[in-house]
Amino acid sequence: MTETLTVAIFVIAYILIATEKIHRVTAALGGAAAMVLIGVADTHTAFFSEETGVDWNVIFLLLGMMIIVGVVKQTGVFEYLAIWAAKRAGGQPFRVMVLLVVITAVASALLDNVTTVLLVAPVTLLVCDRIGNSAVPFLIAEAMASNIGGAATLIGDPPNIIIASRSGLSFNDFVLNLAPIIVVLMVVFIGMCKLMFGRQLEYHPERVAEVMSLDERQAIRDPAMLVRCLVILGGVTIAFALHSALHVEPAIVALLGAGAIIAVTQSPPEQFLEEVEWPTLVFFMGLFIMVGGLVEVGVIGDLGEKATEAAQGHYLAASTGLLFGSAVLSGLVDNIPYVATMAPLTLDLVNAAPTPVEGNALWWSLALGADLGGNATAVGASANVVVLGIAARNGVPISFWTFTKYGLIVASVTVALSWPYVYLRYFVLG
Repeated sequence: MTETLTVAIFVIAYILIATEKIHRVTAALGGAAAMVLIGVADTHTAFFSEETGVDWNVIFLLLGMMIIVGVVKQTGVFEYLAIWAAKRAGGQPFRVMVLLVVITAVASALLDNVTTVLLVAPVTLLVCDRIGNSAVPFLIAEAMASNIGGAATLIGDPPNIIIASRSGLSFNDFVLNLAPIIVVLMVVFIGMCKLMFGRQLEYHPERVAEVMSLDERQAIRDPAMLVRCLVILGGVTIAFALHSALHVEPAIVALLGAGAIIAVTQSPPEQFLEEVEWPTLVFFMGLFIMVGGLVEVGVIGDLGEKATEAAQGHYLAASTGLLFGSAVLSGLVDNIPYVATMAPLTLDLVNAAPTPVEGNALWWSLALGADLGGNATAVGASANVVVLGIAARNGVPISFWTFTKYGLIVASVTVALSWPYVYLRYFVLG
């Protein structure tokens, strides 16, 4: 009975989020409250449990980076980058999109995808305003590029960090095994952007001429403050890349960076706190508690166990199931709690594998499915939720279905192209 009620609550909340009948934050908090009322969630499971509670690492990573972005924004560097990007692309909207998408994908691999969209989205809003185009297709493309690019490295997407902690795979393992297919997928994705968004992009010669005449250096309002900010941001970036060796969680790095940048710039709280996407943070908390309810009653675990039992001894089938199954489930629930639930089940299968190559293929299938499947819906990945929050805050709201109608196409194509890679590399070539 409890399991049925839990699934019903999650489905109802998800429908409300998808249809936008009520605000997504209200739907998520309502669903979380309902989980408490039926006894599935309590103080411990909601706030302190690693398996079923709010992922505070994600929340504080977002909070720290939002504060850093809020301080950096005061220097005028985002206006500088917007003008620079528009000029380098000759004011051509699709060229601008390609430039921003590539920057987003590369940065997502080196930092992480959530941090990257927090940095790139303000630039996008400004450059679109300059060239007279709606920011919606640009922001959607960047969110998807961040999920694709972030899949290439251990630190690029939060699910990869979870997989690395369970599997013992190194940063170099992720690069050598995932980066090759991610490069191919990015090339395909750029072509898809032309097909999906090409007709929405408008070329305005008069706006372009105005942009080309601008001097981006004049956009910098406080050069000395910018230098201090860049030093702190550089330190944060290095710490993100070395967090495994330093044994410091990315959330701590972000919070330390936020504290340092506030200290060296003496920025007043009312300025940087104004840039924090509080509704996005609260939405994540509600979503984590709802998904935690599914984990608590065993719904997600049962699905995973049935899938692994069915594929026992058939590792190509297991890899295929993990790849496509993870893509589907990561589109329905945030991919972070999903991977946290599936990682122990995957580890059991890996330990029973006849060869290390076939065993590790399961980890790469889980990573690709979860990371790429996160593009399927507006709530499938943290970066998607953050982008929608920024867009709404800046007066260019992106609805659940506007994002999802493109996301389903991108997720389907990229996941489908990943299967031949997994099959050939790990089961044919070995």
